[in-house]
Amino acid sequence: MAREIQEQRNPAIRYALLAIGWLSVALGVIGIFLPVLPTTPFLLLAAACFMRSSKRFYLWLVNHRQLGPWIVDYLEGQGIPLKGKIYSIGLMWLSIGLSCYLVPLFWARAFMLTSAVLVSLYILRQKTLVKP
Repeated sequence: MAREIQEQRNPAIRYALLAIGWLSVALGVIGIFLPVLPTTPFLLLAAACFMRSSKRFYLWLVNHRQLGPWIVDYLEGQGIPLKGKIYSIGLMWLSIGLSCYLVPLFWARAFMLTSAVLVSLYILRQKTLVKP
């Protein structure tokens, strides 16, 4: 994986990125066992945070025997598995739909629906990974 890792020099930002990265790793691991919590987005966020805060933790994550495969294909530009696309878009729309039902504020509904449409478009435009 030939990604350039540029660590943040500001210690406050670096520690914030490390904290967000480790929280994302924890949520990603929990997401492996809980079907309502997505794993891959949290691990991608962790990789992005570690890439900017700690070369050691970034390399640990992408080379991890269990966690690395969740994100390496995406980071190498090979795409997202079709099952992952369907799962993430389906759960996102389910949770957004429930949130829109529970939240009566028009501006909040508009923001949630706009976000869901944009994220769906982003996911759908990504290459679909075909495993041999």
